[in-house]
Amino acid sequence: MEANKYLQSILHNEIPLTRAMEISVAHCDSNKVELTAPLKPNINHKCTAFGGSLYSVAVLCGWGFVFHQMKQNNLSGHIVIQHSEVDYKLPVDGEIRAVCEPGDKKILENFIRTYQRKGRARIKLKIKILFNEQDALLFSGHYVAHK
Repeated sequence: MEANKYLQSILHNEIPLTRAMEISVAHCDSNKVELTAPLKPNINHKCTAFGGSLYSVAVLCGWGFVFHQMKQNNLSGHIVIQHSEVDYKLPVDGEIRAVCEPGDKKILENFIRTYQRKGRARIKLKIKILFNEQDALLFSGHYVAHK
């Protein structure tokens, strides 16, 4: 099954909130995961995206990236967010678009090696919510994978 469709089915089956938010996987490969969600089911009283929805899409984008990395390396386990920081820069009054592109292969390789050796590993990821090609939200999250 194509990576985008597989990750979307996992999100929708394992985390039912993703269906209500209408989250879609726009891109999924070993270098990048991109999630989108329409404004309508995620709108607030100001006709912009609800802050909790923005946060959720960002968290799930990182979660999806870790899930995909583990699947690519034939690993299974639980993935949780341990710590996060978020900076809301701009309101989003259209489609929510989250992008996770770690870039540094050594960080990913270390994460995989540590998990293979210890059955537990941690990785820090940065995710952006983009709106009109500007950073609307900056998210930094520590994810932990464990058996």
